[in-house]
Amino acid sequence: MDQSLNVAANQGSIDALYARIKENADVLNEIDRIPFVDTPLHLAASAGHTRFAMEIMRLKPSFSRKCNQDGFTPVHLALQKDQTQLVYRLVAVDKNLVRVQGREGKTPLHYVVQTGNFALLAKFLKVCPTSIKDVTIQGETIFHIALNNNRLDTFEYLMRWMQWTMMKDASDWEKKLLNWKDEEGNTVLHIAVVRWLLEAGVRINRKNSRGWTALDIFQQMGIDNNEMRAMLVLAGASSGSPPTVKSYAAFLKSHASLYSTHILIKSMVSLDRERRNMTNELRSILLVVVVLFITTTYQAALSPPGGVWQDDYDPSTDQFNSTFPTNFTSLGFDPDPHKHKAGKLE
Repeated sequence: MDQSLNVAANQGSIDALYARIKENADVLNEIDRIPFVDTPLHLAASAGHTRFAMEIMRLKPSFSRKCNQDGFTPVHLALQKDQTQLVYRLVAVDKNLVRVQGREGKTPLHYVVQTGNFALLAKFLKVCPTSIKDVTIQGETIFHIALNNNRLDTFEYLMRWMQWTMMKDASDWEKKLLNWKDEEGNTVLHIAVVRWLLEAGVRINRKNSRGWTALDIFQQMGIDNNEMRAMLVLAGASSGSPPTVKSYAAFLKSHASLYSTHILIKSMVSLDRERRNMTNELRSILLVVVVLFITTTYQAALSPPGGVWQDDYDPSTDQFNSTFPTNFTSLGFDPDPHKHKAGKLE
């Protein structure tokens, strides 16, 4: 770029700007013809020279939409340098600057969502509510960006704004954005589940006594659900040791705790009853929870303390067995018919 203009912009000198224009009246047009360049507006925005920036904005508004060699517009640079008042002034002149995409398709709105700047977020949504429709080249919406950057308060703010906004077709856009999938096929709901698992301290790769993780259990169950698998993997799930039994059904026919098995059956039956009224997203979430529950159940059932029976059991007298449904065997489960004594090896 013109060296004299560089100096003028870095100093914020309007007098120096016009001195250069007197020398070359076409100097701003010459800069504008360059596809990617740090214009005087870029330099002034970074330095926080508001008056100089506004004068350039008046003379050459096209500079405000131009990206430099790093892929940033003047508004992006002002945001990065915390030049908040300058951002307000630029957006007041042209509200659609909120939607101008820079590097990787990120807009100024995406940036304030990522950083959690509520003052600018409120301003951007007020002057340009349609900016919520823009997505990055990774297919990320403002909701994806908020959750991926652990901005849960920002996510909550955006959700409330969507519920109260008077924007045309707001309800349709709310549904569309919440169900939008990024390049990895993750919706906001997927990411939210993963965040919940991590925040709750769930040890996603904890192994049971057979060396199985939640991901191994999922594979053994033979559930055809790519969304569920994606959520587990997104949460950091990995495979443990190769399963040591032939199948999930074979495990249930082994010496698993009757009580744990009974709870597992009730959980799966309840899930089956409810899933007909669920969305695919909610069904995937519940399946994740069930798999994690199963992993914990296996941990308790397969690894009793000391490797011995913890109670007495006689199928002819034990009343606990009567709590199982009469069609228990027809469901594919076979309670252990053998007696055992507490303290004896399994």
